[in-house]
Amino acid sequence: MSKKLKKRTKVRLTVVMIFLLAFTLLLFDAPVIYDKSIDFANSKLGIEMPHFANVPFRLGLDLQGGTHLVYEADTEKVPTGEKGDALEGVRDVIERRVNAFGVSEPIVQVNKAKGKWRVIVELAGITDVREAIKMIGETPLLEFKEQNEEPPRELTPEERQDLEAFNKKAATDANEALKKVLAGDDFGQAAEDYTFGAFEANSDLGWITANGEYSYLFEKAELVEPGNIYPHLIEQENIYTILKVDDKRENGVEAKASHILICYTGASNCEAEYSKEGAQMKIDELKAEVTAENFAQLAKENSTGPSAPDGGDLGWFGPGQMVPEFDEAVFTMEVDAISEVVETQFGYHLINKTEERPIIEYDVAQVQIKKMVETEILPPQEPWKNTELTGKHLKNARVEFDPNTNFPEVALVFNDEGKDLFAEVTKRNVGKPVAIFLDGEPISVPRVNEQISGGEAIITGDFDIQEAKLLSQRLNAGALPVPIDLISQQTVGASLGADSLQKSLFAGIVGLILVALFMIIYYRLPGLLAVLALLIYGVIILFIFKAIPVTLTLAGIAGFILSVGMAVDANVLIFERLKEELRMGKPLGTAIDEGFKRAWTSIRDGNVSTLITCFILAWFGTSMIKGFAITLGIGVILSMFSAVVVTRQLLYMFVNPEKHDKRLWLFGIKKKSDQD
Repeated sequence: MSKKLKKRTKVRLTVVMIFLLAFTLLLFDAPVIYDKSIDFANSKLGIEMPHFANVPFRLGLDLQGGTHLVYEADTEKVPTGEKGDALEGVRDVIERRVNAFGVSEPIVQVNKAKGKWRVIVELAGITDVREAIKMIGETPLLEFKEQNEEPPRELTPEERQDLEAFNKKAATDANEALKKVLAGDDFGQAAEDYTFGAFEANSDLGWITANGEYSYLFEKAELVEPGNIYPHLIEQENIYTILKVDDKRENGVEAKASHILICYTGASNCEAEYSKEGAQMKIDELKAEVTAENFAQLAKENSTGPSAPDGGDLGWFGPGQMVPEFDEAVFTMEVDAISEVVETQFGYHLINKTEERPIIEYDVAQVQIKKMVETEILPPQEPWKNTELTGKHLKNARVEFDPNTNFPEVALVFNDEGKDLFAEVTKRNVGKPVAIFLDGEPISVPRVNEQISGGEAIITGDFDIQEAKLLSQRLNAGALPVPIDLISQQTVGASLGADSLQKSLFAGIVGLILVALFMIIYYRLPGLLAVLALLIYGVIILFIFKAIPVTLTLAGIAGFILSVGMAVDANVLIFERLKEELRMGKPLGTAIDEGFKRAWTSIRDGNVSTLITCFILAWFGTSMIKGFAITLGIGVILSMFSAVVVTRQLLYMFVNPEKHDKRLWLFGIKKKSDQD
């Protein structure tokens, strides 16, 4: 194969891969295209092929609608040098609070205007504004809690009376229902009338077995002929049950067996120290001396399985409940027989099958009348209880390093009141844990080794430096509460956002069409290929916006459209250089290579400078500026890929230098005679 042919084959493969990638990403961007085709195929062929996963774009406040809140912080009591840190602590707390709302990407900013510190919160898609305002405005809550060792409280006389009254009525209803169904009333209607709540779904239980979930009902079903009702109430702690047996059947056999297991290193769940060869020798020794009479004793003395204390007894089990090798051995041997050595993933077994019986199943239905238990009235005992020590007693938290291990730890410093409270808490909890809660969630549970009276404490744990810094920041956020007042509230309706999005997309589409027409008319064949490359570019960038995901705002869409313009500009540079080379009389193939080579430095320098600007805007800018910078930055990176890689490969694919060298009008070049 010639070098030229190898190159064209490589180009073709590259272009095919680009188109396949673009098609796959297009399905991710707009799955409705695939889904409609699948719906049509399913309706015609009578099959059920799945739809493509539909991942929505993440929309910002101005497109999705939501709430824009502005708070003013009261920093009069905060030292001048600490105001910035205090406000950052408040921002961190608010971010964690709004995350609890499930906001796609909350924006919380702190800025200073006219000497006033303000906190700006943007909550896209939030409808319960009042609850959001309530949660955001609350002071961060830092608590120190100790174990709750108090005994659970008793029911009050009133609660006891309510409990007894409820259960008395339940007993009356249960007896009434039992009388009705025994007298011939419809059992299904009784289940509908008396069964409620969590029990409703279990009225018809289907087939039950002796070893299944409803073994307690199986015992009663054995006493009833099919088609009849068990004549007594079945009482449990929280329910009365009326049982009806609809049918009975035999479904195979089950066995009762014991085993001796000798496992070895490498077998599943084995903690013994036998090698595989050693385990083989041991099981062979036991096989030589085991009998039905001494089987249980040998199992207790030698088996490495969890059933050894019970003489290896496995109880009753049916086919398929054991591993295949064990299952086959049991159900092919006679009762009272001892198997040959059986090897499974757990090791080597000797099996003694002691009983066999048919598997009896009953088809049953039930009526369940609920009883009330004390735990439904009394809440569960909380494992932690509050102390008087809270975040208002904490001066600061800082990261330090253990001088012996050099592991990071967090040092706490309390104020004078907190110093005394902390000493009391640690004194009564020596040898016990004390939990630190932030906004209701435990962030650290250190154990107290001795009373601490110096007003300082150390939190040690299995965390790295970043985790220690985060912990100290959270503690400081709770320790430095800054009062904030809501001064502005603006609600952006979803309809307004949708209208803005529609108009923005319409403007963008019109602009792209005009650009595409210009490229095709002015640059002709290269322009057409550039438009195709731009379409691929658009598919890829929309995929990235979905996959990361990027929060799209009007400013972000503007950044995206600007990046498209830069992609067009890159192609313009390339094609102008290409036309210059052609005008100089160079062959078409050479002109294409030189055009890309000459244009690359200008494309690179222009895009790198833009990326630097995007980085600065994203780092220092506000929310809208950040959205613009992020989408523009991503678009610029991809525009270079589109122009330098995709457009180039398409030109190599669809331009034949030998064929098109005499058709320079396809490249916007007049005939040489015309130029002369």
